[in-house]
Amino acid sequence: MDRAKPLEPVSSVMWPWGHVGAGYLVYTLLRRHTGERPAGAAVLALAVGTQFPDLVDKPLGWTVGLLPGGRSLAHSLLTTAVVAGLVLALARRVHHRMAGRAFLLGVVLHLLGDALYPALRGQTGEVSFLLWPVLPMPEPELAQRFTAHLGAIEPGWQFVFEFLLVTAAIVAWHDDGHPGPGALRHGAARSFVRLRTAVRNRCFCV
Repeated sequence: MDRAKPLEPVSSVMWPWGHVGAGYLVYTLLRRHTGERPAGAAVLALAVGTQFPDLVDKPLGWTVGLLPGGRSLAHSLLTTAVVAGLVLALARRVHHRMAGRAFLLGVVLHLLGDALYPALRGQTGEVSFLLWPVLPMPEPELAQRFTAHLGAIEPGWQFVFEFLLVTAAIVAWHDDGHPGPGALRHGAARSFVRLRTAVRNRCFCV
């Protein structure tokens, strides 16, 4: 009798929208467990964290060629440990510890998301990027170009799964009171006031 074949995802890694959807769901569940809801600045930091490894590795690996691939430096747990120390120190200095922790949670969840599909296929060698450069990078399944990966999007089970993640995250975000955009507007307004004050002071000095 033939064994059931493991699920074959279209891509071996999670797409950006899947990362942010999974990140928000995990974060809001953790906050609700403590009796609180996600805060604006922390949500923005979380969103950036869920994309951070790709924002570093994809341009430097695929476009510039400074890294050996799109899952190397920022996808390594070794690098993440260093980044964690720097981020937590900076967060304490600027009094945004919650945002710092949310950012790091997003980074860790990104790495777990990229390891999910290879694990489901039983291809443990495909997660060697987690210990790069101690372990070699896995061989890429697609050409290391943005267009090649975008062209590989198909409405398979992976697409549906990540669509459901995003949908659930949007519902949870709505239930949480839409945290994030308000903090962004507040930060932009505060920066504008500081800039205007600096310009006025400079004019008075002249």
